[in-house]
Amino acid sequence: MQPGHDDVARAYLSLGSNQEPHRYLRAALAELRERFGEIAVSPAYRSKAVGFDGADFVNLAVGLDTSLEPQALNDWLHALEDRHGRRRDVPRYSDRTLDVDIVLYDDRVIDGPGHLQIPRKELKHAFVLKPVADIAPELRHPLGGETMAALWAAFPADSEPLVVEPLD
Repeated sequence: MQPGHDDVARAYLSLGSNQEPHRYLRAALAELRERFGEIAVSPAYRSKAVGFDGADFVNLAVGLDTSLEPQALNDWLHALEDRHGRRRDVPRYSDRTLDVDIVLYDDRVIDGPGHLQIPRKELKHAFVLKPVADIAPELRHPLGGETMAALWAAFPADSEPLVVEPLD
């Protein structure tokens, strides 16, 4: 047992891009591996933009272990977005090179600054739920207690079609 091992949390992230998505998602995965070591990566899915009229998004989920508290992890992820050309001077729902959100962090429930919201409300959308269910089907929602697999099984998949999108 390593010292401080109990301080490690399991976080699930949603990554998305609709501007050169293969380039930016691959770059983000490389940085996440460099910073956090071994990560679980879901298949990537192409879907229509939600909330605005824009190019299709490619989304995937990542599971990782971190000793960072949620706010510090969120700050690190914002810096990651910024390094890859994320603009913050445009409407919140608009085209983007990289969008990385913490969806779940252990079983914590948080509503904090910087759009820090755990569990993330976007978990009700296919583009977030399906990739998380792919890598953590038995993970339970911290509020309702349902597994990700059960939530996905109950999802009206025709309402938000997803198409597998190879990243290589």
